[in-house]
Amino acid sequence: MLLTSLHDAAIRDSDTSVVTIDGETLSREALLGAATAAAARVQGARVVAVLAAPSARTIVAVTGALLAGIPVVPVPPDAGPAEVSHILRDSRAQVWLGPVPAVAEAPDVPQLPAIPVRVHARDWHRLPEPSADTPAFIMYTSGTTGPPKGAVLSRRAIETGLDALAEAWQWTPDDRLVHGLPLFHVHGLVLGVLGALRVGSPLVHTGRPSPGAYAAAGGTLYFGVPTVWSRVAGDASAARALSAARLLVSGSAALPVPVFEQLASLTGHRLVERYGMTETLITVSARADEERRAGWVGLPVRGAETRIVSEGGAVPHDGESIGQLQVRGPMLFSGYAGRPEATAACFTDDGWFRTGDIATIDGGGSHRIVGRESTDLIKSGGYRIGAGEVEAALLAHPGIQEAAVVGVPDADLGQRIVAYVVGELDNEGAAIDFVAEYLSAHKRPREVRFVEALPRNAMGKVQKTKLLEG
Repeated sequence: MLLTSLHDAAIRDSDTSVVTIDGETLSREALLGAATAAAARVQGARVVAVLAAPSARTIVAVTGALLAGIPVVPVPPDAGPAEVSHILRDSRAQVWLGPVPAVAEAPDVPQLPAIPVRVHARDWHRLPEPSADTPAFIMYTSGTTGPPKGAVLSRRAIETGLDALAEAWQWTPDDRLVHGLPLFHVHGLVLGVLGALRVGSPLVHTGRPSPGAYAAAGGTLYFGVPTVWSRVAGDASAARALSAARLLVSGSAALPVPVFEQLASLTGHRLVERYGMTETLITVSARADEERRAGWVGLPVRGAETRIVSEGGAVPHDGESIGQLQVRGPMLFSGYAGRPEATAACFTDDGWFRTGDIATIDGGGSHRIVGRESTDLIKSGGYRIGAGEVEAALLAHPGIQEAAVVGVPDADLGQRIVAYVVGELDNEGAAIDFVAEYLSAHKRPREVRFVEALPRNAMGKVQKTKLLEG
């Protein structure tokens, strides 16, 4: 049962703070009462849209819809009219629960009724628990290969996924979770809000995930994306303040090895890295009770299975050979909303989900994600090269802060390796020679382009398609 733990905890300890966000703190009793009131107001709707701004009303709206058994469509607060229109039409949302974004008044955006959310409202009816197969969320992907698709996540998928993470990370009610991640993604909303509500640990959402805010929050468990952790590593005082935490977790993109090592030096913590997608939740993670290596995301969590394959079949688990990562398990999504053909296309005939990522697995079963097959698997001169390996080599240079590697069409090689670099180093030959000290000759960049910044999305992932377009 997805939220029964929240109700039972409220009965035991109603005055305990459960969520602090945007300067407002909700006790378990206050959240349950307000969410139940919201659930009563939205009864009868089939799908609700929630403006996923970092606020107490968002937490109440999402919790209320889940109590009512109604799927939630989180809408990014900075989305433009075209994106909002697509999300509302594609998901077939019927109402807004809570505030309505200003762009909802645009001519092309469907005009939906709005049901207000009152944080101070109270209703104490016990609602029946919906079926575990009931959709909990329709969450929209980044849309890198076309219009965003709505991944339908069932209550069962979220329950099993969160329980597997709680086991891997030894996450308990005694923890105090801190993060400042967006609430329209799996990382910030499912892991960062529902995870805390399910486990029973208090949550502090810092709004902006600044080093100072993280340092002041006094958490035992911290979530962040690489951009956040890079900024924390750059603030020695804030980083040292996290030494008292129990676990620091990084996800949503690859954490640069130098950042991992710098944080280990400043905080005494080797960060937990994990792997997942909107469609799969978290399927692979380093564990709290095991040694953690920079660049490796650990083992499959309980219930998840993985395999890597190539055109030639299975790929050996030698920590070097790479292939497409495929996963399966009870935490996977139910399909794309209204798109049965797209759903079928992303599964193999024997039921494995094609992640589109490339990875390597070592002899002990630990995984390292090399990158996206579409942009990070470079076929050059007959070799299969992972962009992530070249990026890691570049980032080992003290004069390079950021690096992104892509393969561009080449008449001779098929693809040539091109690196985009941010930092003090501005000597192409020096960068290429530096990589040559670490990697084979065929993995060296043929070209290095120095830029002021890399294009990133809201979760800190480098948008390589924009680099290729440029």
